[in-house]
Amino acid sequence: MENRALKQWLYCLCPIVLGVPMVALAQESRPEVGEAPEGGEPEVAVFEQRGLLTPQGRWVLEPSLSYVHSSALEVSIEGFTIIPALAIGLIDVSETERDTLTAAVAARYGVTDRFEVALKVPYVYREQRVRRRDILVDTEMARISGSDGYGLGDVEFSMHYQINTADRGGPFYIANLKVKTRTGKDPFEVDRRDVVDEDGNRIGELFDEQPTGSGFWGVQPSITMIYPTDPAVIYGNISYLWNVERDVGSGFGRVDPGDAIGASLGMGISLNNRTSMSLGYDHSVVQRTRTERDSGLDAVFSRRQVGTLLWGVSHRVSQRSTLNLSVGMGVTEAAPDVQISLRMPMRF
Repeated sequence: MENRALKQWLYCLCPIVLGVPMVALAQESRPEVGEAPEGGEPEVAVFEQRGLLTPQGRWVLEPSLSYVHSSALEVSIEGFTIIPALAIGLIDVSETERDTLTAAVAARYGVTDRFEVALKVPYVYREQRVRRRDILVDTEMARISGSDGYGLGDVEFSMHYQINTADRGGPFYIANLKVKTRTGKDPFEVDRRDVVDEDGNRIGELFDEQPTGSGFWGVQPSITMIYPTDPAVIYGNISYLWNVERDVGSGFGRVDPGDAIGASLGMGISLNNRTSMSLGYDHSVVQRTRTERDSGLDAVFSRRQVGTLLWGVSHRVSQRSTLNLSVGMGVTEAAPDVQISLRMPMRF
C-alpha cells in the first residue's frame, strides 16, 4: 500500500516538479515576440522570459497570474484475466481533476547589457477532486472526495547570459540557468487520509491538504536561439532539468523524481508596431521516477512524453510596460489539459 500511496503523491506533484509537467521550469525559456525597447534592438519576449536581456542598471518587475487544469482517468483491476477480453475481479475506476492558480512576482536586473539575474516568488492555490467507482460490486453511487491547499510556492532564481553580440544577419544565443528551491509545502509533509472500498479495506491514500511545492530542488540549464527575420522571429530552446533526489522520510527513503529533457520551437509574427503573436510547440521527455528499495532505486513511473501546443499574444501598453497572454494545450496524455498565463513586465 505504501508503494501505491507514493505513486499517488508523485503523480500529484508531477505538474509542480516538471510541469506545468512537468513543464513548468521549461516554460521559463520559451520565446514569444514583443515590442522593440529603447535603444533600437528588437526585444523578443518569451512565454515566461524575455529573449533579449535587461539593459545594464535597469530593473524589470513582472507580476503574473497563471491557471493550470489537468485531469486523469485510471482503471485498476484487482483480479485476473482468463482470456484477454475478460477480467475477473474488482474493477476500480477513478477520475482526478486538478486546478492550480498561481500569482507570482518576478524581478530582473541587468548586471551588464549581456547578463541579467532574476528572482521569482509564487503564491499557489491548488484544488484536487477525485471521483471513484467500484465496478462489479453492489453500489450505484460514485465516491467523491477533494482537498485544497494554498501558500508560498517554490521560489526560483535564474541567470541569463547573451553569448553573442547583436548581429542582424544571424541569430542570438542565450545561455540560461535556473534553480528551483523547496520553499513550498512539501507533498510528503501534508496530512492525508486512507481511501477504503465498500468492505472497509484500505486501497490507497488521498491528501487532506494539497501541497504548494514539489519537495525537491531543481536545476535547469538551457540554451535559447532567437533568429529575427522581418516580420517574424524564429526561436528554439533545448534544456535539461535535473531534479535532485533526497530522502523524503515517511517510510519511503530516498526518492528520485526523474530528470527531463526538453525542446521547443516556434515563430513570432509582428501584427503592427504594438502587437505581436507567437505560435510554438514544446516537448519534454520525463525520465522514470524511482524510489529506494533494498536493491537500490526501483522504478515507480515509466518514462513520460509531455507535449504542449503554445499560442501567445503580446501588446505594448506603454513605453515601459507590456501585456503578455499565453495559452498552452496539452497534446499528450501526461501533459496538463490547458495552461493560461497573463504577465505584465514593467521596466524601471
